[in-house]
Amino acid sequence: MRTLLRARMDTRAGNESLRKGSMPKVIEGLMEQLRPEAAYFTSLDGGRTCLMVFDMEDASQMPAICEQLFLEMEAEIELHPVMNADDLKKGLAALK
Repeated sequence: MRTLLRARMDTRAGNESLRKGSMPKVIEGLMEQLRPEAAYFTSLDGGRTCLMVFDMEDASQMPAICEQLFLEMEAEIELHPVMNADDLKKGLAALK
């Protein structure tokens, strides 16, 4: 299922992660693991934020996806099922 990951890193934990050089490794590892169709990095709600759209095959993947972000950067994480325009078109057509 196409899924949106929103991870907002705690500022202090993110600063420490940058100082010790682990933030790039965590992000690179997540990118390799998820192989997202899209990945964006910005600031939301005053903190470093990562947005990735990827295919989550099973809910059991959630710990493997989230724990490194929780542990390393004390991230606040949200996972949401999402659709692209083709998915929406297919879903709306099924309403008929």
